[in-house]
Amino acid sequence: MIIPERVKRVQAQQKEFILKKKNVRGMGFGYKYTAGERTEHECLVIFVEKKVALRELDPKDVIPGKLGGVRTDVKEVGKIVANQARTDKWRPVPPGVSIGHHAISAGTLGAVVKDKTTKEIRLLSNNHVFADSNKGQLGDSILQPGPFDNGVNPDDVVAVLDRFIPLEYLSEMNGEDETCSMTQDIASFMNWLAKLFGAKHRFYTKRISKGINLVDAAIARPLQPEQIVNEIIDIGVVSEIKNAELGMKVRKSGRTTGTTFGYIEALDATIQVNYDLNRVAQFEHQILTTSMSQGGDSGSLLVDAEENKAVGLLFAGSELVTIHSPISTVFELLDISF
Repeated sequence: MIIPERVKRVQAQQKEFILKKKNVRGMGFGYKYTAGERTEHECLVIFVEKKVALRELDPKDVIPGKLGGVRTDVKEVGKIVANQARTDKWRPVPPGVSIGHHAISAGTLGAVVKDKTTKEIRLLSNNHVFADSNKGQLGDSILQPGPFDNGVNPDDVVAVLDRFIPLEYLSEMNGEDETCSMTQDIASFMNWLAKLFGAKHRFYTKRISKGINLVDAAIARPLQPEQIVNEIIDIGVVSEIKNAELGMKVRKSGRTTGTTFGYIEALDATIQVNYDLNRVAQFEHQILTTSMSQGGDSGSLLVDAEENKAVGLLFAGSELVTIHSPISTVFELLDISF
């Protein structure tokens, strides 16, 4: 759209006059709105931090209905601040930003929750974000931002690991682990004894797949609860959960890709997830959405885009799909609530 020259001229002439008025934050060219509906009338839009009733304004701060013959409109825009990167140091700390165990790279703080027993607040994310994929110890330092984002221990410690659901791996893909090697040695020794004494029976070993996972989840105890805010960036306060449904429009707020939208494409999914070069974990009863994440978004809360209720906890993905654990299962296993 080409901005009319007369509008440009009036804006240049009146800009200084308008910007001196209380509560005004800027001006621009746009369409006039009446009763919330857009009209076809072009105008100068005056941006104010907050709309105030005419009777409450000093006469010198009133916006004229026209400036130099050009219509005006007043639009509330709120307090405008420079966007802070999700990888920055945030104080107070909101969900949706970089966080992580002192020995990992970085993940996302998903939500502020409550311990059902103590009623104290806790921070929610993944095992692999808060507990270093089972390697962490209770009481370990949690940094904001995460180490990859220049979080420093102990200066950036905001919480300590409180509890996590251990991850179970299907196999060590690059070879047998120490337990299996020991079992093989014992079986070989028993077979040698059997042969020595003429017994016909022999001992055999069989690798049994380890347990199946339902969640990748952990919570941390904040050191200064007053430095934690419960409002997820771009999403707001989430205080209820609901079951996921096929086709549901969802969103998440995460460290790497910020706020993204997607749709639920599969429920009750069984899926195998690679955790590193030689470990694979199998998950059951999971939620698959369209791709809406990248590395570092792990731990983000999955929210119903319409009702703003939590449905899942993001923990894995590819270029084509993103994987989430049902939030009801996460809450049950960690014994937490909103």
